[in-house]
Amino acid sequence: MTTASDVPRSGQQDAEAMIAEAKKAFWVMVGLLAVLWLIQIYNAVDGYSLMYEYGTRPREVSSLPTVLTAPLLHAGWGHIEFNSGPLFIFGFLAAYRGVKKFLSVTVLIAVLSGLGAWTLHESGTVGVGASGLVMGYFGYVLVRGIFDRHKIDIVIGLVMALCFAYQFAGLFPQDAGISWQAHLFGFLGGLIGGWVFRDRRPKPEPAAPAFPTIPLTPPDTLK
Repeated sequence: MTTASDVPRSGQQDAEAMIAEAKKAFWVMVGLLAVLWLIQIYNAVDGYSLMYEYGTRPREVSSLPTVLTAPLLHAGWGHIEFNSGPLFIFGFLAAYRGVKKFLSVTVLIAVLSGLGAWTLHESGTVGVGASGLVMGYFGYVLVRGIFDRHKIDIVIGLVMALCFAYQFAGLFPQDAGISWQAHLFGFLGGLIGGWVFRDRRPKPEPAAPAFPTIPLTPPDTLK
């Protein structure tokens, strides 16, 4: 039998679980940024050879696996500095409700963003950078609350949309050298991820009537 004292205890357990996941999300993003910067240091010292070896080359079949490696590389110090802040913010918000789900969302975003760049980039170019992930996490944070029916996440999505509205400009063609294709398909990947990986909570069963129903017509009598 459930007592009144169990309700706050259950709510406290949910809050503790969320805090634990938020701590994991924080360190996952710290670790990811550390990896990106270590790769950038090595890449810069090595004359950016990694960029040409593991970056995405449009419509080359042999380059398809690089859709998973290109987000880890950057074309210069300004490039990685520009991506690091938004990547941490949106990545943490995307991960704080569950790191396992976040990893699945990340793979989906990376694949769709990379395929968009691989298909639509100009020939003879090399695509690198985590901006596709940034836009993907941004899109995921915007819609997750709607699909999961979490009020706090809806509020977070609205706040992020208002505070980072300039990010929407990256979805359209602009300066040469900026991959709007990776941005657009990464953003779409985040929207799709919000739907695919939404919380599937069972529908509540209808409550039993408080009083038994009595037929209005009398039962048949025996003949």
